[in-house]
Amino acid sequence: MGFLPLGQQTEYVAKYDANLLFPIARVDKWSEMGIESEKLPFFGEDIWNAYEVSWLDKKGKPIVALAEFRFPCDSPNIVESKSFKLYLNSFNQTHFEGQDEVVSLMSQDLSKASGADVDVVIRNLEAMESLVVIKPDFCIDELDVEVTEYHPNAALLQLSESGERGERGESVEEGLVSHLLKSNCPVTNQPDWGSVHIEYKGKAIDHASLLKYVISFREHTDFHEQCVERMFIDIMRQCKPESLLVYARYVRRGGLDINPYRATYNVTLSNDRLTRQ
Repeated sequence: MGFLPLGQQTEYVAKYDANLLFPIARVDKWSEMGIESEKLPFFGEDIWNAYEVSWLDKKGKPIVALAEFRFPCDSPNIVESKSFKLYLNSFNQTHFEGQDEVVSLMSQDLSKASGADVDVVIRNLEAMESLVVIKPDFCIDELDVEVTEYHPNAALLQLSESGERGERGESVEEGLVSHLLKSNCPVTNQPDWGSVHIEYKGKAIDHASLLKYVISFREHTDFHEQCVERMFIDIMRQCKPESLLVYARYVRRGGLDINPYRATYNVTLSNDRLTRQ
């Protein structure tokens, strides 16, 4: 589907063009992390929100809307974000019969690009109120930690010592949040800012070690989906929880935010947004 548009000087096309979408295979990164594509160790989705969606009705009047896209985590491809933005822009000066036609076309094009069925929901601006600003679970960001590593290191993750939160080896259930997640785009090296929610059941994870691990992504270059999968794999391998959910909510860039989650169990999460989204 053409050359990778990210980082290139780009002409913004205002007429519908599905060929603007640029797929990137997931399998290469999975192989790097030791994940077998035939037997993925997680369930999940990549939830995208688009805040700059518009098209023309049959009389030429602009329609503006919000859109939610859900890509299954086992789709063969992710869609590169700038190409996604260019694709959405191509609707701007195109006439459509109505919203249903736009939804159908987007679902068809994105499913083809990703290699799996993509759910598309378009909402009017008043529906923004339905995207609730959630109150996070226990935030670990106030912990007083010394940080020296800014590239992911699974060895930073440690279980709690005996007496901190029950006896060592005792099973706990908790949800932890950090807003200190930052990674970098693998092509432009622009920063990607986010919050991460980690929910698990199993031997207690040391909070300070988890915070240092989250911060260690600060100079790491990967796409949003890949960062979440790396976190999931590292926590599973290092801490061996009975169950695990890793859910990142990233700040929007170019009118899009990307919110991947991976879990040991099959779950469909709501699209609740955080304050800075």
